Amino acid sequence: MTARSYQIRTYGCQMNAHDSERLAGVLEASGYVPVDEGRTADVVVFNTCAVRENADNRLYGNLGHLLPVKKAHPGMQIAVGGCLAQKDRAVLTRRAPWVDVVFGTYNLGALPVLLERARIEQEAQVELLEALETFPSALPARRGSLYSAWVSISVGCDNTCTFCIVPALRGRERDRSPADVVGEVRTLVADGVVEVTLLGQNVNSYGREAGDPRAFSRLLREVGAVDGIERVRFTSPHPRDFTDDVVAAMAETTTVMPSLHMPLQSGSDAVLRAMRRSYRQQRYLGILDRVRAVLPVAAITTDIIVGFPGETEDDFAQTLHVVRTAGFASAFTFQYSPRPGTPAAAMPDQVSPQVVAQRYGRLVEALEETTLAGNRAQVGRDVEVLLAEGEGRKDGATRRLSGRARDGRLVHLAALDARPGDLVTTTVTYGAPHHLVADGAPTAVRRTRGGDAWQARQDLAPAPVPLGMPAPRA
Repeated sequence: MTARSYQIRTYGCQMNAHDSERLAGVLEASGYVPVDEGRTADVVVFNTCAVRENADNRLYGNLGHLLPVKKAHPGMQIAVGGCLAQKDRAVLTRRAPWVDVVFGTYNLGALPVLLERARIEQEAQVELLEALETFPSALPARRGSLYSAWVSISVGCDNTCTFCIVPALRGRERDRSPADVVGEVRTLVADGVVEVTLLGQNVNSYGREAGDPRAFSRLLREVGAVDGIERVRFTSPHPRDFTDDVVAAMAETTTVMPSLHMPLQSGSDAVLRAMRRSYRQQRYLGILDRVRAVLPVAAITTDIIVGFPGETEDDFAQTLHVVRTAGFASAFTFQYSPRPGTPAAAMPDQVSPQVVAQRYGRLVEALEETTLAGNRAQVGRDVEVLLAEGEGRKDGATRRLSGRARDGRLVHLAALDARPGDLVTTTVTYGAPHHLVADGAPTAVRRTRGGDAWQARQDLAPAPVPLGMPAPRA
């Protein structure tokens, strides 16, 4: 019997990307095989996000496009999971009755059983648990990278931001034990992973369940001390809970990278109060000052929302002030989108779409200026780049490799004899708004077990093509 094939289409945050690796793992443990995008799979899984309104439109639009494909391929199944499935449980199969399975954020491991049940019973299966029974990290995974991995340290969120629906969909925060986290990192390193990113909706509130406010800084040190680990990152912290012991752990643990994603959301104290964000502009900027005092090379990234209800021109000017003061290396920017069920959706003084779009354009322009200035300041500096998989970028006749510097900046390098997962030290020759370029020969190439893992996989495939080199002509 031919194995059934699957595709997973992932929307949203890093937590969703991590969940999709678990979904792939449980499907393959049940005998399914992955199929490349562009080909028709027997099972298509949508792992959804519910943070913004266009997530709904995108999902239902894609489901509509799949309907004729499904009709042309008898036996094809469609499954929808993730935050939007948790939110739209009562309406999803009514709006898209051709969906076979709906599952939530708490029962990823049930997908193969639900698919089989839907095939046998010939009717949609909807199963959404109201509370987490097992951490997703207990499930098998098919990781997207052999040398870099997500590691979940907590699930859920205890914050009550008025614009956010995530706590209602992922529940209260629950922490994994430090021993479980460190044990997973050791297992990953043994498999060839050299970089891990610790994940949580609010990583630096880790330990609150146990009443231990210093648990996250200790976890950073413990993970950073695992033999064989090269790089440790984390996302996302909350300014309210970000403490000096975490700054110290970052500065004193050489494997913890000098990069920090610190969500701002708004530079206006009035808007932050309305958002129920328990910090203000000066406290936020003070955190950045403390980080840079001990880590001058740290690259700081952020999230910003434009057009929150009641935002005035003066409020928006305060956001621009923080952008220009903070010197962010990059930012995820959003036009406010009301989400049913959140307090902000019912607030008065909703900002008109025209004003939101105009302010958004000005924000992007300000960020382009600051990120360009920051990247130009990197010219002449030596950077250590962890090479990523893929051909990278092509500038005219020049094919480049790509990877991330220690501070998280994207770097494009000239082709060289190195593998994804290897570490290359080189000198920055050019800074653009969203990336760096290193045109010269590297000063060092360090082979890693991550590169070894990548090479071992290539050795199993026919006619491997060296990274950065053109494919041989027929």
